[in-house]
Amino acid sequence: MNIAFYVYILELKNKALYTGFTGNIKTRYNQHINGLVASTRGLRPLKLVHYECYILEEDARRREKFLKTSDGKMFLNRQLSSYLRKIGRYKEL
Repeated sequence: MNIAFYVYILELKNKALYTGFTGNIKTRYNQHINGLVASTRGLRPLKLVHYECYILEEDARRREKFLKTSDGKMFLNRQLSSYLRKIGRYKEL
């Protein structure tokens, strides 16, 4: 039984952001780093740039789903604006 659920953001080799969900952030990040996740395998190296922790799985899944929408991406753009400026990915809204 998981005591926490995570929504995480990775910066990929091409500077794109990847949003994911997991019950074990350390294990999942290591899977990404080691090329065990098909969707990010060819986009390494990658970096964990943000994560959020939730007690309830349904809250974390809802948050992940939101962050993948256009409104969610705009929210992340504002929330991570300093970092995105640093890597040249900030979008003026």
